[in-house]
Amino acid sequence: MRLAPSTEQLAFAAALHGLLAAADLPKVSTAWADGDPGAGRALWSALAGAGVTGLLVPERWGGQDAGPDDLIVACEELGHHAVPGPLAESIAAVPALLTAAATRPGPREWLAALAEGRLTASLVAPPWLPLAADGDSADLILVADGAEIRQGHARSVLPSLNPARRLSEVTPGELIASGQDSRRAMELGALACSAQLLGAARALLERSVDHAKQRAQFGRPIGSFQAVRHQLADVAVAIEFAQPLLYAAAVALRSGPGPLDVSAAKVTCGEAARLAARVALQVHGAVGYTREHGLWRWLGLVRVLDLAWGTPSWHRARILTGLAGAGTSLPDGGFD
Repeated sequence: MRLAPSTEQLAFAAALHGLLAAADLPKVSTAWADGDPGAGRALWSALAGAGVTGLLVPERWGGQDAGPDDLIVACEELGHHAVPGPLAESIAAVPALLTAAATRPGPREWLAALAEGRLTASLVAPPWLPLAADGDSADLILVADGAEIRQGHARSVLPSLNPARRLSEVTPGELIASGQDSRRAMELGALACSAQLLGAARALLERSVDHAKQRAQFGRPIGSFQAVRHQLADVAVAIEFAQPLLYAAAVALRSGPGPLDVSAAKVTCGEAARLAARVALQVHGAVGYTREHGLWRWLGLVRVLDLAWGTPSWHRARILTGLAGAGTSLPDGGFD
């Protein structure tokens, strides 16, 4: 990948787009937000059939053994359709953690189940990820604390900014592996989150443009007004600026740790998504605030993912520290 997807990856994204477009995501997301994961589970099985859930699972356990570049192609499309569930955890971070601990039967069985779509996973990594996303419905929760990986058990569900992404407190349980380095898994999770944010930004821009063409004011479509057109153009520029940084981070992670590239991707994709969300609300007006309209799926997703897997201020600080030559270690509290 040279800062752009290959022909094969574009075909993969198009196939995934077709699958998700036919999946009635508004119904799936509404049910998931209401605590009914049935439709989401069915979609998860369909994603497994497309090879998405096993992207980072080694071939020996039924996965694709793909790279970070393939990961972001999939996650961008998942964000584009606002697919609910712990996606960065199940598709990126947890497979990386389990692969490093696959000398034991448990992790090997879980990897095979992930690849087959029979299992969804969430992750707690204090202090970076103190709560498990959708831990109440996940089949597996891992707790990565220092060099230890334990199986976690969900307790109470806490309020969330996005009703389709519930948060659970977790109690650490059985030790799965020790002496593990979880840094690469966390970078992959942040990369997947960045791709979701970029996909959500694209969706918000598309919906805003469509609405601006249809909504008339003073006898003209609101998209004909310069003030609206300039805001939409700003979003398009932000997305175009973020996309190559996302791809550069995927390339960097394929050959090494790439922490600064991941931080740059997280910051720019988050900025593009926040801008797209703000402009979408302004363009849609009051209807954008209603749950019935459907815009809430992307607005809620952007709000939580922008703060997950490292806040914007933390990633900016890591970039500054790295450029200043003081190293790229993760300070405490780096991830929410």
